[in-house]
Amino acid sequence: MSSGLRGQRVVVGLYLIIVAFTGVAGYMTATIVDEISPPRFLFLVEFPPTPLGLAAFGALTIGLVLGVLLFAVTVVSEYADDSSPGPEEAVEESTDSSSVDTASTDDPSVDDQ
Repeated sequence: MSSGLRGQRVVVGLYLIIVAFTGVAGYMTATIVDEISPPRFLFLVEFPPTPLGLAAFGALTIGLVLGVLLFAVTVVSEYADDSSPGPEEAVEESTDSSSVDTASTDDPSVDDQ
């Protein structure tokens, strides 16, 4: 359980770093580039083409997109059961292990030393 919490903290930390970096990149873009057209968040809300406006637009956009993706991964991981192999995987594993064992023991050209 503790390793899961550490993993969640790493993912949330990376998420926050990426969102903050995008905000800084939007701020820097607005300070360097002239005559930027105002962006629209979700094609509805128009942000002013100022450094703070582009910083907010970048952080909100990436935060929403990554947040939805991370939420989807969390939901799928809750319902996915990978603790035991399915019937197809069990057949493949038993076939692979038996062919390896018979090849090493039935080969007369191999000398045991």
